[in-house]
Amino acid sequence: MSEKSPPSHASVDGEKRDVLQIVPGSDESVNRGDSEPSDRILSTKIDFRILPILGLLYLICFLDRTNIANARIAGLEEGLNMPSTGYNTCLWIFYIPFVVFEVPSNMVMSWRRVRPNLWLGSLTFALGVLAMCQGLTRSYGGLLAIRFLMGIVETALPAGCAFLIASYYRKKELSLRFAIYYSFGQAGACFSGLLAYAIMDMEGIGGYEGWRWIFILEGLLTIVFSIPVLLLVPNFPDRAKWLKPAEQAALVARLEADKGEAKKELSFSDWKQVAMDYRIWLLTTLFFCADMSAGSLSSFNPTILSQLGWTAKRAQVMTIPVWIIGIVGGIIAALGVGKYNNRTAYILPSILFSILGWVLNYLQIDPPAVRYFAQFCISLGTFVQMPLYSGLLMANIRGKAAVSFGSAVQFGIGNCANFVASNVFINTQKPRYPVGFGTGLGITCFSFPLMLVLVGLFWRHNREYDRKVAAAIAAARDGGQVETTWDDQVYYRYVM
Repeated sequence: MSEKSPPSHASVDGEKRDVLQIVPGSDESVNRGDSEPSDRILSTKIDFRILPILGLLYLICFLDRTNIANARIAGLEEGLNMPSTGYNTCLWIFYIPFVVFEVPSNMVMSWRRVRPNLWLGSLTFALGVLAMCQGLTRSYGGLLAIRFLMGIVETALPAGCAFLIASYYRKKELSLRFAIYYSFGQAGACFSGLLAYAIMDMEGIGGYEGWRWIFILEGLLTIVFSIPVLLLVPNFPDRAKWLKPAEQAALVARLEADKGEAKKELSFSDWKQVAMDYRIWLLTTLFFCADMSAGSLSSFNPTILSQLGWTAKRAQVMTIPVWIIGIVGGIIAALGVGKYNNRTAYILPSILFSILGWVLNYLQIDPPAVRYFAQFCISLGTFVQMPLYSGLLMANIRGKAAVSFGSAVQFGIGNCANFVASNVFINTQKPRYPVGFGTGLGITCFSFPLMLVLVGLFWRHNREYDRKVAAAIAAARDGGQVETTWDDQVYYRYVM
């Protein structure tokens, strides 16, 4: 890493600010263009180009990932004569490739000769073909093979989208953008329930059962959507030809001011260094804890609701409000973070909401409306946490290697929670599911002290950082020697 002289910033007094040499990354490091209309116009232009296409891509991924839960209560298990644990196996086998291929896929996407639109578009097309094949297979073994191949294809899509989003936005902008991105995924789950409600009436058309049409039509939708992905997904900021030259220069400049100058080429030592970063692994573990709840909702919510006394068709529709509360809660929390710049104040209460939902489900409190309310608590708590964990990680790491590796690990290892969720809801234990609800409760409870550990570590780092900043300011005022060896890729203030 190269040594840099810290940039000039104003002092923190209320008096007229003198220009001082202090450490990069200080809270006093203000981009003066932030308040200019041109800066806001550029941010809005990026929002309209980045968020709709990547958000819709995540919606499609979530649709193809969760529609098996809708197909289950529409007759999937009976149609393929699946064993008692067959549905669980179909779930966890999908996530095996997430562990193996997530990091390599983001490494490929970081190569300068790889264009994100071609990479993501081709994988979206392949995902659609495989999703359709789920509705055409005639055997349980065939379904397992298709699910595994779908996992290989889909592993690059959510992490690749997160990598691209993190590349375009400054630290203070990330939480809201990730909340919007995640809300598209939850909308996909809503859309899946609504589609399943309508498609179930296609029973017998073309000689196919209704559950087959769920897979076939939603897979066809994915294939069609691969075309706008190919056309609209942009390149990385330093190659963003869709921006005017002045806009591209302004974007790159403000990103470098916020995150430090990005390396053009990444060495093995860069990847090795970020692989040892405790922030990545702690925030991945927290994401894992939250994703246990998300995985349980996406895979078993229709099943659980159908066991509260509703018909299969009504249970499909009743899943929709559960997802909507997560969307609304996540966006409101992200707006609050943008205003007050405090993620911890939203994360800790949201963990408690999730814990309440798991407790109500574990105790099986009657009437059934109480357990339905429990699903809302889990959804609200979970989908406040997940975008904030992603935003917190991306805001606290710098450099293309760190962002690429961090987003891949968080989505890849974090999604391993689906292995757990897929295997603890045992069919023979329905409707009480003591192992499933007990495991979800335990993992969610674990996230609370873990978050406190993260806050403590960040606080200790920032206290030392502030001490160095104060010493630098004092030395500059006294005309003394100011340390000039701080590297803004390594040493900067963490956001919490």
